[in-house]
Amino acid sequence: MLKIQDLNQYYGQSHTLWDLTLDIPDGQCTVLMGRNGVGKTTLLKCIMGLLPVKGGVLDYNGTNLKKVGAEQRAPLGIGYVPQGRQIFPLLTVEENLLIGLPARRDRLNKVPVFIYEMFPVLKEMLGRRGGDLSGGQQQQLAIGRALVTDPKLLILDEPTEGIQPNIVADIGNVVRKLNRELGLTVLLVEQKLPFARRVADRFCLLDRGRVMASGAMDELNDELIQQYLTV
Repeated sequence: MLKIQDLNQYYGQSHTLWDLTLDIPDGQCTVLMGRNGVGKTTLLKCIMGLLPVKGGVLDYNGTNLKKVGAEQRAPLGIGYVPQGRQIFPLLTVEENLLIGLPARRDRLNKVPVFIYEMFPVLKEMLGRRGGDLSGGQQQQLAIGRALVTDPKLLILDEPTEGIQPNIVADIGNVVRKLNRELGLTVLLVEQKLPFARRVADRFCLLDRGRVMASGAMDELNDELIQQYLTV
């Protein structure tokens, strides 16, 4: 679904992604892992067009993303839940969700019912301002907002960061259902190894802007964990 080849990115004179190559298979959940500062969020922002890239290939189902503006990537079928959620705190829950509708290709003019089925708390709090929700509720709202756009690829940047354990479990259930029952392709950055093992089919380890290892989730062994994940 998404093919990344020989991708390079710079912050000023700092070279952050080095000839990065990665395939995101259709219908699978791929987890991107690595210590802080190795380029995980940078890669997601490059995919979404929020950071410029220098050289390399970003191919999404035959479309060259390098020629597509950031605002046009959601209509292509790419949903994005950024680190820190970035909901609109002064808008209500319903207004936050409605913002995603213009990106849909089917012109639906209301929030799909299945989103409230996945996140019942959102239906209960439709009139409440986003900034008044707890961190876990805001994360559910951010995921719901991305799903409103009807994505085929859902990108999540540390969806469990700062979230209470019971909501982490709920988010894991949602990711599994979206991926394994509804066939949504998922790419996520995640630091919690148990969560990653539970939801992901494949892993990719980054270090200093380079892919160091990738494969099926059961191939993520203790040696790789010690070398690239242990602090």
